[in-house]
Amino acid sequence: MSMSARVSSFSDLIQRVTASCLLNPLAAGGEGPGETPDIGPFVNDVVRGKEEEESSFECESSKEDNDGFNGYKGDGESGMGIWKGGKVGEMVILMNEVFDVVSSMKKAYVNMQEAHSPWDPERMRAADVALVGELRKLGMLRDRFRRCGGGVGGRKGREQVASLREVVAPYEAAIEELKREVKAKEAEIESLKEKLKSSSSLSSDGGRKKGRSLSRRKISCSQGVAAAPAPAPELFQATMSQVKEALKSFASLLLSLMRSAHWDIAAAVRSIESATANTDTAFITTTITPSVIANHHAKYALESYVARKIFQGFDHETFYMDGSLSSLLNPDQYRRDCFTQYRDMKAMDPVELLGILPTCHFGKFCSKNYLAIVHPKMEESLFGNLEHHDQVVAGNHPRSQFYGEFLGLAKAIWLLHLLAFSLDPPPNLFEASRGAQFHPQYMESVVKFSGGRIPAGQVVAFAVSPGFKLGNGSIIKARVYPVPRT
Repeated sequence: MSMSARVSSFSDLIQRVTASCLLNPLAAGGEGPGETPDIGPFVNDVVRGKEEEESSFECESSKEDNDGFNGYKGDGESGMGIWKGGKVGEMVILMNEVFDVVSSMKKAYVNMQEAHSPWDPERMRAADVALVGELRKLGMLRDRFRRCGGGVGGRKGREQVASLREVVAPYEAAIEELKREVKAKEAEIESLKEKLKSSSSLSSDGGRKKGRSLSRRKISCSQGVAAAPAPAPELFQATMSQVKEALKSFASLLLSLMRSAHWDIAAAVRSIESATANTDTAFITTTITPSVIANHHAKYALESYVARKIFQGFDHETFYMDGSLSSLLNPDQYRRDCFTQYRDMKAMDPVELLGILPTCHFGKFCSKNYLAIVHPKMEESLFGNLEHHDQVVAGNHPRSQFYGEFLGLAKAIWLLHLLAFSLDPPPNLFEASRGAQFHPQYMESVVKFSGGRIPAGQVVAFAVSPGFKLGNGSIIKARVYPVPRT
């Protein structure tokens, strides 16, 4: 019994030692094959297989980590995957916010541009505040991006940061460009303000405060504020000379555009002659052969056409744009007001004036006469589009060389009109009729003759520009195109 019990106890001891040897390498997890107790081939195979399985598992985990796999592979690796996915998602959200801010900034900048013409200070201020706000948002997003980008580790993280910087770089350049444009616009605004102040100060007297904004005044004869001495007839004559030069300049530009558009100039001249004949009655008793104008004198026909349109309604205080009777109700005050307006406007650039007050009386005068002189079909033929016409109809004034030349003529006519209603008595306008005998006392030939003398028997083919008889007896001769009587 005693021997049997010992054997049994010894067998139990062997089993316990064997089990301990089998279990200890697994618990340690770091012993190699050489450190495993020599407990038989079976035990060695079990331990070696377990170690190879763990080694294979670690290699696969490392490979998957390098490939950016974000699945669950234990607590530590799972946390790294979630971190990577969160960074990418945050960058996507950040870029969406950048695009939204840039889009809003573009809209704010467009609103700022629209507030310049016509000038709207309240809208300009609101657009400026909106634009600055969007720029600040974009700056905050940039800082946020840099903070987020700095936390991404590894080669792929650095590549993502570099890629995002390449995307953001054009927008940063656009921001700098917008800042420069805003500064340029602010400088332009300040320049316009200074010009307005200087123009307003010209019409101020001792009782008025200098620097009053001209935008508060309506460009019309009825709103002069200070008494002014009556203008001299010599000033009217000098202004009429400026009208003639402006008329020549605009007609020359119009003729050059017609030639560039391959117009039939002779046909255009015949059309002008026909229109002149239909408005006159003197041609009934005097026969004039059509197309008497030489090819190199076509500019005079265009001058005649433009002058006939733009001088229409000159004898009325508002060119018949409304039914005002201020010159009859209070003539003395009205004359002073007109001359004050003349002094105010003389030093002003019409383009800048209409950019601020596009619908003032002068602006309406320009719109009315441009549409009368330049027919839509004519404009489309000259420029290939109706951009000028559409802007004028909408109440705006184009900023182009052609329209600027027209505004120069319109301003000269407007100043002449103000002076005419400043004089007492006002000058009388007259125009030579087609077929009338040439009278050197009242007429001036646009055609130069040899010896400087007009041959006898000349009659008027058409009037180029009207003449005036002033209150002091002076005569401003009407310009005409004479031809021999037939």
